[in-house]
Amino acid sequence: MNEAGFFILSCQKIKSTMKKILLIIFAAILLLAAYAAWSLFGPTVSAPEGKYFYVHTGATYDKVKEQLNEQKIVKSVFFFDRLSKQVKYNTRIKPGRYEIKDGMSLVKLVRMLKAGNQSPVRFVINKIRTKEDLAGKIGQQFEVDSTEVINFLTSNDSLAPYHVDTNTVMTIIIPNSYMLWWNSSLKNIIKRLNTQKELFWEGKRTAKAAAMNLTPDQVYTMASIVEEETNKQDDKGLIASVYLNRINKGMKLEADPTVKYAMRNFALKRILHGHLQYPSLYNTYLHTGLPPGPIATPSINTIDAVLNAPKTGYLFFVAKPDFSGYSNFASSYLEHLVYAKAYQRALDSLLISRNK
Repeated sequence: MNEAGFFILSCQKIKSTMKKILLIIFAAILLLAAYAAWSLFGPTVSAPEGKYFYVHTGATYDKVKEQLNEQKIVKSVFFFDRLSKQVKYNTRIKPGRYEIKDGMSLVKLVRMLKAGNQSPVRFVINKIRTKEDLAGKIGQQFEVDSTEVINFLTSNDSLAPYHVDTNTVMTIIIPNSYMLWWNSSLKNIIKRLNTQKELFWEGKRTAKAAAMNLTPDQVYTMASIVEEETNKQDDKGLIASVYLNRINKGMKLEADPTVKYAMRNFALKRILHGHLQYPSLYNTYLHTGLPPGPIATPSINTIDAVLNAPKTGYLFFVAKPDFSGYSNFASSYLEHLVYAKAYQRALDSLLISRNK
């Protein structure tokens, strides 16, 4: 082969080799592009335990990135970082509780975080007995610390704007479901509860309370006692009538649940004579009238049962001896003694049979 032929052959080999190299480079670029596209738009995000990701108030971008990595929500911090900086999320951190769906894309995740599209907390309040219980519940479900809550609830200065004090503060709670942001300030949480209270008492309920010579807070306090006395809706209005009659006659309420509350011993099964002497303004065996505040958060049904209590002559009630949960009501002490002795005999028999 002459030199010209060798040169042509060499050129062809070089050209072929270059084509292969270019094809390899092109294929590599395609693979990298595909990987990048999959990392950004593919189902690469994993839901954390509990499905929510929390960004605390004041959190830095580096902290958010670190938490996403630690909780294994994102598979690639590199792509998250590049995308976040591209859309400037790294300069606009918004606190909140974000629902992370398994298989969502990185693009959707960053868009959600940047927009602050957090999921609200469904704050469900049923029965709560003490301010400490309320503080714990708020502390568990919101960013605010329970210590901050209890300090707020035990400060008359903090509570003054809501027209309650440290005794009546629980009257702002109308048991219900409330939708609130996880990072809501404590004042906004209390404000939301108080707004619901105002709406609840607006109109007929306040008028009914006034007709009974009671304030809404006093009705609420009475309802809290009734709530602790029975879970039988049929009996609630009758029990309320007993307490209303006692108040009108200047008699002590002598309500066992107030003793439990005063002692902060809600596990007491039987109130003994010694318990009745426990020194507290909440002990209605020692003090006439309603206690200074509620002893629990009563249900709406119980509040309405008090507001619609029938007119009766009843001054006493005691549990029925059939342990049905209902009560026998009496207008005289002698009649009450008959019912009380019947219940005591049934209770003694039950205890004896259990101890055999």
